[in-house]
Amino acid sequence: MKPFGYVRAEHTDQALAAYAAHPGAHYIAGGTNLVDLMKLGVATPPFLVDIGRLPLGGVDETADGGLRIGATVRNSDLAAHPLVRDRYPVLSQALLAGASAQLRNAATTGGNLLQRTRCLYFQDASKPCNKRAPGTGCPAREGVHRDLAVLGHSPRCVATHPSDMAVALAALDARVHLLGPDGERAVPLTGFHRLPGDTPEQDTVLRPGELVTAVTLPPPAGAHSAYRKARDRASYAFALVSVAAAVTVENGVFRHASLAFGGLAHAPWRASLAEEVLRGAPATEETCARAADAELAAADPLRDNAFKVPLARGLAVRVLTDLASRP
Repeated sequence: MKPFGYVRAEHTDQALAAYAAHPGAHYIAGGTNLVDLMKLGVATPPFLVDIGRLPLGGVDETADGGLRIGATVRNSDLAAHPLVRDRYPVLSQALLAGASAQLRNAATTGGNLLQRTRCLYFQDASKPCNKRAPGTGCPAREGVHRDLAVLGHSPRCVATHPSDMAVALAALDARVHLLGPDGERAVPLTGFHRLPGDTPEQDTVLRPGELVTAVTLPPPAGAHSAYRKARDRASYAFALVSVAAAVTVENGVFRHASLAFGGLAHAPWRASLAEEVLRGAPATEETCARAADAELAAADPLRDNAFKVPLARGLAVRVLTDLASRP
């Protein structure tokens, strides 16, 4: 075991100060991802700032009818919250599809967004990996990549983001609220995670020392929403492909449609091209298929993961047609 320092912060100012005072520090709350990476030798922080007791745990209705979710709200509590289950079922379903009940009882909203890829090469400290050690290469491209990206990847990285919750938040137009040395700011969830490009080691747009303090949701835009996940086994498996969607159908026409994919890219993938096809078009299976095809036309699968493209198409069509048929 490698030694590290530790402090439990009681308020945000203390957390920011502790981070600034210890170069290389990491924040920790539930620890369901970071502790695993430390055990593997992938993450070796010299100092941990425990933010689990910061007053960031509420789920509150906003003045406009949306929702504010504190960064330390546990995944299990969020999935069971009456306002989430009633107004944002896609989010509750996504949370319940992720990990085991024990992990959901520990994992937090902020930590879920910040979890790192489950790529085998990233998690093996004996292997080269541009995400873990920039400039060492991406052996996954010619190696084991069945579970990895078909959209938005680069020659430097083909990893995928593992979160289920983040895919639902992307479809719901969520915003991530941050607090750091330069004050507060908010970024759209769809702009929070980065595609790999030439710097795959940078998962998000977080600046040094910044904390996730909350996630906000606008009032529900779709009358119906759902999350569906395809995986190798029915329990405790990360998505090969997942789909989050929210739609409103009036007089047989899509009046609102939002769609996001998981398991296909380095970040939750908001399907804006598919949404353009759907809006104002007849709410038919044919329309849903054309929308999925428009989004997935840019897919660039590798040797062993081309199956993800028809899988994503079929899953998206199924979810959208199911939602469109609801009264």
